[in-house]
Amino acid sequence: MESDQIGNRGVNVTDHDLTFRSLSEVLQDNITPYIALLEAKDCPGIKNLMQKLMGQLMNCCIDGDSLEDEDYVQVSQNRIRCSMTSLISWYESVTKKTDSETPSKKRTSSSRHWQSPPVVVIFKDMESFTTKVLQDFIVISSQHIRDLPLVMIFGIATSPMIIHSLLPHSVSSLLCIELFQSLSCKEHLSTIIDKLLLTAQFPFKLGEKVLQVLINIFLYHDFSVQNFIKGFQLCIVEHFYSQPLSVLCCQLVEAKKRVNSLSHDQCENIRRLPSFRRYVESQVSEKQIALLTSDNFLKDVIQKLLEDLHVYHENYVSVLRCLHVFTSSLPKYPLGKQIRELHCACLENQVWETEEYESSLQLARMLNKSDLVTMLQQCVEIFVSSSGKEFDKTVEKLKEFLTQFQKLEVAEAFQERDVSVSSQKELQKKTDLYHLQKTLLELKESRRSKKLTKFEMLRFEVVDYIDSLVRNYLVPADHKTLHEIVYFNTASVLRGHLNAAPRIALHTALNNPYCYLKNQALKSDGGSISNKAPDICIVYKLHLECGRLINLVDWLEAFSTVVMAAEGPNADVASSDQVDDIIHARFIRAVSELELLGFIKPSKQKTDHVARLTWGGC
Repeated sequence: MESDQIGNRGVNVTDHDLTFRSLSEVLQDNITPYIALLEAKDCPGIKNLMQKLMGQLMNCCIDGDSLEDEDYVQVSQNRIRCSMTSLISWYESVTKKTDSETPSKKRTSSSRHWQSPPVVVIFKDMESFTTKVLQDFIVISSQHIRDLPLVMIFGIATSPMIIHSLLPHSVSSLLCIELFQSLSCKEHLSTIIDKLLLTAQFPFKLGEKVLQVLINIFLYHDFSVQNFIKGFQLCIVEHFYSQPLSVLCCQLVEAKKRVNSLSHDQCENIRRLPSFRRYVESQVSEKQIALLTSDNFLKDVIQKLLEDLHVYHENYVSVLRCLHVFTSSLPKYPLGKQIRELHCACLENQVWETEEYESSLQLARMLNKSDLVTMLQQCVEIFVSSSGKEFDKTVEKLKEFLTQFQKLEVAEAFQERDVSVSSQKELQKKTDLYHLQKTLLELKESRRSKKLTKFEMLRFEVVDYIDSLVRNYLVPADHKTLHEIVYFNTASVLRGHLNAAPRIALHTALNNPYCYLKNQALKSDGGSISNKAPDICIVYKLHLECGRLINLVDWLEAFSTVVMAAEGPNADVASSDQVDDIIHARFIRAVSELELLGFIKPSKQKTDHVARLTWGGC
């Protein structure tokens, strides 16, 4: 029996279901159609486990396409007992049906699945399973392994050693254990940022503060890649909803076409953009007048500016990756180990003005030759594969540096040979006190006025050249004209959606229901209590006026007074008893809801009293 264990990066990972779903889909496409996913909550005993296992297996997708096959599987499931013998009989019948198919169908099946496909059982949360259930299932399965090829995959959230803690040696020895581990959620995050943000393929971009909000929620709250993607999708929706000029946030060719169809109001919106106003102020007076008065001239300029913005993104990504090659291997990582940290630093301000960048340059000027040559080769590969058209000279320059390093190696080899020969000749000479003092003085003088070696000079040239690329191409995005069209920068809106404050929202909903219901009848002045508000809102407002202990009788009378105000003085006296019962029932329900929300609790100090739990109005 085989048993694969999957280490799932810790108990706080919220993407377990997606991980196991993806794993089962891969297995189903390439290895076997017989897969079952089991959870501890559904399998308190071995009987429940067998029922769940057979229920999933008999409804799984089999290569037969006919409806009769599906009917056969469903009927067999209803008639058999949930035991290992029944499972083996079902497996033999299903595999025989698959073998007896037409040759063309069999070829298609064998290309996707094994000839004798195993039954894969995935235990999603092994630590939560009862030890006896696992032991019984493994022992029973091992006795039938020749008739039923079974593979178990254990989802482990802690350490693989837990299997030896849960299972005795007599049971674990029945397993052929292999370990494999899924990628960490941080690596998945890096992949998403690399594919979605660090590319010129997608025009939509995130500003530094917005990206930092999403990353902080990921790192400090949930480690959920799914939630990060949902946050990114929310940013897209907010940007296209709130920014009228987001119509130009598309591929460059399409954006140029849309510029020509801009209305006068849309042109005015562009003229109001802060980045465009800075651009206008930097132009000569004649061009300023044309930009502010002529829509046709403005459209021509916008097309050019959008093209410049597109080129900026192409160049930015390539130089950013090149800089990351140098900074990711430096001691203590002044600019961060991950490229997302470097990206945020470049978006925030001019990175070359920061202390971290200066310390990175100083450390880069102390790199050894082998590391420097490796980094240069990686940079050449980055620029060669780049979509930017301005890096031909950059590639030539970097290749020239590599050639100079190769020449230095040859020159150093000759120099070492000459030094060894001269040192042998010096040893043959007689050394007296005068010549020794003279040699020592020369060494002391050379140390005072130490000259850089050819390698050190070349290393300085390489670092200075990379620095010039950074200063030219890694300008912050908010310095570029029309960046508002493609960048979403409203971090406060995103924070309001994702970092929820349920206590404040609950107080607002109960204290001012008009805020959410938008019913004009619910509008009230200041602290007045509207009798048309929901019962829980009336009870909540009345409880704000009370102290630590609330008398239920007084509370009911106040509630009845507010509610009865809607009836007026001409209310029917005959039905007063019925109305009181209805009001009493409404009051009890509203108080129960407040208790459920945590605003009050029963008190043992006084009868017919409840204790208030919240203060300060919320």
